[in-house]
Parts: sequence; structure tokens; C-alpha cells
Amino acid sequence: MSRAPRPVTAVAVGVLVRPDGAVLMADRPDGKPYAGYWEFPGGKIEPGEDVDGALARELHEELGLRIAKPLPWVVLEHDYPHAYVRLHFRRVLHWQGEPRPVEGQRLRFVVPGGPVPAPLLPAAVPAMRWVGLPAVCAWSPGTAGTAAAAVQWLEGALQRGLRLVLWHEPALVPEERARALTGCAQCAAQYGALLLAQPAGGALPREAGPAAGWILTAGALRRARVRPPGAWVAALVAREEDLAHAARLGCDFAVAADPGLPLDGTAALPVYACAPAGAAELARARMDGAQGLVRAPGEA
Repeated sequence: MSRAPRPVTAVAVGVLVRPDGAVLMADRPDGKPYAGYWEFPGGKIEPGEDVDGALARELHEELGLRIAKPLPWVVLEHDYPHAYVRLHFRRVLHWQGEPRPVEGQRLRFVVPGGPVPAPLLPAAVPAMRWVGLPAVCAWSPGTAGTAAAAVQWLEGALQRGLRLVLWHEPALVPEERARALTGCAQCAAQYGALLLAQPAGGALPREAGPAAGWILTAGALRRARVRPPGAWVAALVAREEDLAHAARLGCDFAVAADPGLPLDGTAALPVYACAPAGAAELARARMDGAQGLVRAPGEA
């Protein structure tokens, strides 16, 4: 016998981001389910409230803060034993006041990539991974003729501050491509950057490989039935169904392959928008709900 659908509890979640990138986390007070677990602050959306209004109310009640307009980001669903929740994550970049534990909770600003308080609430685990993603990523030029040329371009881009590279060099012959990818992966690791490779020929990867992970083409994504191996897996998406499939597979983020793909912060994973990478374009994309921007090949 199938179980009756559970009611959905809508929750507004605030990811408060300091200028240094650290994010605020709080533990759950005694008397609540998962007491002592760490999460991003927020609370239930009451009848008649929208997400932004509920988040502003909750952060004022819980932390004594008044927030500026938050940025839509991700909508994630999670089935807990006590409730089925739909979490509307919002990024908050500006607020008035200093966070204080109005409800007796512990508070901590956490630097992405650094020590994380434990235990984390299950739905906070992927979000804690997402907060470390940079605002801008870029494709490699795609024109390298040798491994040395591929590594030289990458090192220059990393020296200029790029920290997430989508690597695709179709002009390289297989042996040279293998050397180039290994050299580029080692170079990225030295800078603490993520290098995600597009499999040759749009194939589905069968092993982890030397890079930090993979960026799947839209075609490979649609053929995939399980998450490919790799510490990080991203996907090119050309339509809304691709976004849903990428989330079901457990991809870490998506990259819009079509500038016309609507991005509104309701996908179940972060999405990079396809647009010219300028300050105004970045701000607009984040206001619309994108993680950030992806630069054109060789633009970094």
C-alpha cells in the first residue's frame, strides 16, 4: 500500500554572507526536532506571507536583525521524520545589527572550505557545499594544441583570480589531452581551484579522472541514470527539465547553456547564468536567482 502524500511545510532559510564569504549558522535549541544540529537560520512561512517577508520576520525574531532584500537562490525539498519541508534558500548580503541568540541558540560564522560545526542538519549539508562556489566560472579556450598551452592558459587565469574552470579542449589528440588534463588538474589544485572537465565526445564518464570532477553536456545529462563518479559533478542545462534531472542525479550545480533559460532561484541546485561577465550583469543575475555567471571560452 502506498503512503499518502505528506503535507508540505514551507520554510524560508537565510544564508547570511559576510564580505569575507563566511556564512552564519545556528544550532537548533532544546525542545525542537534535531536539537543541537547546526543549520542556516530561518523558519516557517506563515499563511499570507511571501518568502522574503517570512525570512525578514524570522531573522528579526531569532537574531535581532533587519535585512535588506535577499537574493533568491535554491529551493530544496527534504523528507524528515517529523516533517516534509520545502526550503526556500535566500542569500542575504546586507543587514543591520549584529546577530544575537534571541532564542538561546549558538551562533557561528563559518568560512567555506574551513571547519564546519557538527552535526549538520541533513538539508544543510548540500547548502554548506554550495556556499563555497565562486560567483564567476569560465570555460577554457578550447583551442589548445598542446598540453603545455593548456596549462599555460590555466595558470594565467588562476593568477588572475579564477577559481572554477570548466575544461574542454577538443582540439587535443587523446594522448595529449590526457597529459593536458593531468597537468591542468595539478595546477588547479595548487591554487585551491576547482577544475571540472567535459568528457571527450560528450561521453558519460566511468571513472573519477584527475580533475576535481566533470561537467556533463546536456546530451550526456539526459542519458545519465546515476550520478557519474567524481568529487564534483555539474551539468550543462538547456531547458527546465534538464535542471530537474540534474538535481535528481545529485549534480552539485548547473550551467545554463541557453541565455534564454529562465532562472528564478527555484531550482533544487545552484545555476550559473550564461551572460557577459561584468559587475552589472553579475549583480542582475544574482538578483534573478543565479549563483553567478559563466564566462565564454577564453574570456577569463
